[in-house]
Amino acid sequence: MNPVIRPTDALIIVDVQNDFCEGGVFDLKGGNAIVAPINALARSFQTVVLTQDFHPAGHSSFASSHPGSEALSTIDMPYGPQVLWPDHCVQGTHGAAFHPELDLDAAHLIIRKGCRPELDSYSAFVENDRSTKTGLDGYLRSRGVSRCFICGIATDFCVAWSAIDSVSHGFDTVLLRKLAVEIDLEGSLAEQITAMRSAGVEIIED
Repeated sequence: MNPVIRPTDALIIVDVQNDFCEGGVFDLKGGNAIVAPINALARSFQTVVLTQDFHPAGHSSFASSHPGSEALSTIDMPYGPQVLWPDHCVQGTHGAAFHPELDLDAAHLIIRKGCRPELDSYSAFVENDRSTKTGLDGYLRSRGVSRCFICGIATDFCVAWSAIDSVSHGFDTVLLRKLAVEIDLEGSLAEQITAMRSAGVEIIED
């Protein structure tokens, strides 16, 4: 994987946090392995953004907040369907921290998302109500960015939503497939790969 990086490119590194990597709540295999190549790639970019899932305890997206509901089931929330997750990335916990080997010094901006108790937030650009913006689009434009490379966790949720929203906000968008790790919940990976391609996301597989 050797994309030509321009000064007008940004790298968006999504949720490379302890709870999503090996040994965390989700224990996703491959989470540890993507950290070193992400660090190496980040050195080529003049704009690097990290996102961080950062939930208050008792967040409405947690299955534990809905008695009788099972983790990974789906309910209807005021803003639409919501997967109920195991408690994860709770503010102040080890699980919410970035992977210890992730180079935080490379970041120019860190966006924390999912901070509002009543609203989940997958995308780096817009929360799940699809109206509350994070401000990332304005930040990128202020730095002259026209193309976003996206990697991180999870391919079929926060990474995919960020990539699709990147396109909808007018940025050329590239998914670095080998630097992303998926959950694959009942076919969600294939569904989101199709959705990203349909939205105009370029997917680099190697």
